Amino acid sequence: MTNPVNDNPLTTILCIDDEEDLRNIAGFALESVGKIKTTLCASASEALDYLRNAEVPPQLILLDVNMPDVDGPSALAVLHATEIARNIPVVFLTGESDVDVVSQLKALGAVDVIIKPFDPMTLARRVQAIWASLG
Repeated sequence: MTNPVNDNPLTTILCIDDEEDLRNIAGFALESVGKIKTTLCASASEALDYLRNAEVPPQLILLDVNMPDVDGPSALAVLHATEIARNIPVVFLTGESDVDVVSQLKALGAVDVIIKPFDPMTLARRVQAIWASLG
């Protein structure tokens, strides 16, 4: 994967999660606390539609692992297979904190994993740290 950071600050995120409350909390936390423009999608198909029509793609994707139609690992495979999202770093969101599961998710190509529930007041700082680690 090419280095997406190159001293660019993180200003745009796509958050994909089927849970409306979590999407709204993440969006509020990222935008209000982190000043990061956040687009919220409820499914992988909605996210792909958004990406196909976005004038500027997001710099980072937050992707829920457990979704009803297409799960996170399957969605990641689809995203990495598309020209528009191939080089966008993906961070999984999951309620599973087992070290082996986290390692498996990273092995699929995620740059990191954030465990739910997360603290909304520190979410932006956490994604900024992940973004900085990519540089």
